[in-house]
Amino acid sequence: MTDALDPELPLSTTLEVRDRCLCLQVQRAARQLARRFDTALKPLGLTNGQFSILMSLNRPEPPRISDLAPFLAMDRTTLTAAFKVLERRGLVESLADRHDRRNRRLRLSLAGRDLLKRAVPVWRAEHDALDAALAGIDLQALRAALAAIG
Repeated sequence: MTDALDPELPLSTTLEVRDRCLCLQVQRAARQLARRFDTALKPLGLTNGQFSILMSLNRPEPPRISDLAPFLAMDRTTLTAAFKVLERRGLVESLADRHDRRNRRLRLSLAGRDLLKRAVPVWRAEHDALDAALAGIDLQALRAALAAIG
């Protein structure tokens, strides 16, 4: 075994990927943002992912899981598992679709709505702090660029 780098895959390639790869940079930023919001929401017993799921259910007509998965950029299996955790906590409910009994509709329970109402000011305060920290960046342009990827 040798310590020498493979000449066909030099360190300069690693540095190129580190500096150029949007996927790597977005993943790193997403993990850092997730930790930031996880920390802020922890006193309420929520993760940022759970907050997003609960918020996605805050609509007049209860959605199907197949409606939520693309919106949250999650596969159905992962979303179903996350939903089950929230359901066991009594924060969400699953109902039969009145038009097609084979489908399930998802909605916030009263406890879920109450928790979400308490979580929104925490989310806003954390987002205000984040916006202030990024004051030199055009956040609307950043949001537009990220939306263009998806």
